[in-house]
Amino acid sequence: MTMTPAQREGETAARLVAAAKAGDAQAFEELVRRYRKRIFALALHLTGTPSDADDIAQEVFMRAYRALDRFEGRSEFFTWVYRMAVNRSLNARRDKGRRAEDPMPDHLDGGLGDPRVEYAVSVDAAGDPSKAAELRQTYARLLRGLDSLPAEMRTTVVLVVLQGMAHGEAAVVQKCSEGTIAWRMHEARTKLHSAMNPDVVRKRRPLSSELEGLLAELGLPLLSPGRA
Repeated sequence: MTMTPAQREGETAARLVAAAKAGDAQAFEELVRRYRKRIFALALHLTGTPSDADDIAQEVFMRAYRALDRFEGRSEFFTWVYRMAVNRSLNARRDKGRRAEDPMPDHLDGGLGDPRVEYAVSVDAAGDPSKAAELRQTYARLLRGLDSLPAEMRTTVVLVVLQGMAHGEAAVVQKCSEGTIAWRMHEARTKLHSAMNPDVVRKRRPLSSELEGLLAELGLPLLSPGRA
């Protein structure tokens, strides 16, 4: 029976975890290599701050290494570290918002200058200033909408759309039912429809596959050229 990519990934991770638990330091380094970028991206979308995301990614893998002997394998390794990353990211953002002397940075509302926007534009604009300006506006509006969602709903959108998780995987990470994940995605689409002006989401130039996929998954319109 042919395994799916997810099953192959899970089997590989399980082998690496077993080797790491047996004392193979290189096996754990391979786990870090395989998952660190995704953990960083997850933390970045939830905190909005690269320095926080970097600290969280480092902390998550340090905690995972220290607790490896207690990891019983009843869930996938990536699910385990994702759950740690989600919890730590939400706590970091909540703590920052509570400190009156350290107000939430303006860029956390998806504004221009948001590192998430700037990173995406640097990748997708391919050096085209005109395309960069259009993408910057589109990403900024989209992230403002995402950041306005309740924390658990925003996390669900990030896990399902930006991290590519199935509803069942996101449900395990967030410790809820698949029905709850489906409801959150439905509500997120509704809220984002209200938050975004469709006129700014035009396909005048090719959008990146990630942005186009995100807009499509959230049910937001992509207008063809000339359909202003």
